[in-house]
Amino acid sequence: MDLDWSPEDIAFRDEVRAFLDANLTDEIRSAGRLMTSVYADHRIQMDWQRILHARGWAAPAWPEKYGGTGWSVLKRYIYTRERVAAGAPPVSPMGIQMCGPAIIGHGTEAQKAYFLPRMLSGEHFWCQGYSEPGAGSDLASLQMPAVEDGDDLVCTGSKIWNTHADVANWAFCLVRTAKLDRPQKGITFLLIDMTTPGITVRPIVSPSGEAIQAEIFFDNVRVPKASIVGRMGEGWTVAKYLLEFERGGVAYAPELRAKLDAIEAASAATPGDTAPCLADDPLFATRLEAARVRIAALETYEFRMMSDAEDAAPGASASVMKVVGTELSQHLTELGLLVAGRYGMAYQPQAGVPGGPVSFPYADGPAVGSSFDALAPLRYLNERAGSIYAGSNEIQRDIIAKTLGL
Repeated sequence: MDLDWSPEDIAFRDEVRAFLDANLTDEIRSAGRLMTSVYADHRIQMDWQRILHARGWAAPAWPEKYGGTGWSVLKRYIYTRERVAAGAPPVSPMGIQMCGPAIIGHGTEAQKAYFLPRMLSGEHFWCQGYSEPGAGSDLASLQMPAVEDGDDLVCTGSKIWNTHADVANWAFCLVRTAKLDRPQKGITFLLIDMTTPGITVRPIVSPSGEAIQAEIFFDNVRVPKASIVGRMGEGWTVAKYLLEFERGGVAYAPELRAKLDAIEAASAATPGDTAPCLADDPLFATRLEAARVRIAALETYEFRMMSDAEDAAPGASASVMKVVGTELSQHLTELGLLVAGRYGMAYQPQAGVPGGPVSFPYADGPAVGSSFDALAPLRYLNERAGSIYAGSNEIQRDIIAKTLGL
């Protein structure tokens, strides 16, 4: 594994920097820097996706023939590092990072021709319908039935923890079309138009007060069989393929390093800007450096994965990245709370750009303390979900153990 960048890589890095400098508006840059969760403000996020789409950079990991960049894994990594450093928000992962690869890998040519261009342009905005009230980490236990009726499947039931379902016009869902000897059998991967009669969306308010997730209710919703991805009853294969991209389709280290740098800078702020000032505390400095070492180790693993899997799905490496990346991110929010001190006790969502409507009442006006201090508790609360979504970290450890033959 060669960690030296070639002249071509450096030239590409400079090209990305020039593009970001020229196209990132103050509003978009601010929204990226002031995110309170892993999701950006929907309107601003879509404005940024349109800019990327015009350049042909909306889907870095897609093949060129489907509208992607055709970049190598290393170029995608360089792009991610520069995007994070510039403060640009990510595009929504539901369509381009998750459903898109599933359609490319398992969809029909007609599905690719119809859905992929609209996904890139933002005409279609996607949400995920996997979890149910009784089926989360044990996803194969899902029960929402889809009953055959001529050329349609009729869906009745509910899905939960559906990010940005309130603004999505399409959903990719797992439904049960048969009950067989194993729960993984009889599951079908289905694309559902969210404007179809019988669909109701109800927001879920998170501990941070933001309504980013929602619950979706389906009441005799008719979906054409042409919207099945892969074969009926064999959706578990498609779902596993998609989850690899959700868990480890992008590198964690660049964003983690940016978060750690922000914590270090905030800890060095003069008294009055943040409380307490921790820059000179040897114990805190040790914790910062320990986190930096862990991030460096993760980055080395990500480099190795890029070297070994240029054209392959992430596989079990996705589980490793998901466990280490999300738990490190949670740890960083704990350090952020220490820096915020007493200012972290206040509820001040107005200091940031949340990923959804804020439901809890708060005092409008300037935030007390720095923006970092005000956002620290919101980021802490939002990041608690990191070790649960995309399959809990306990499940990921099981996957890793099985891969190692344990």
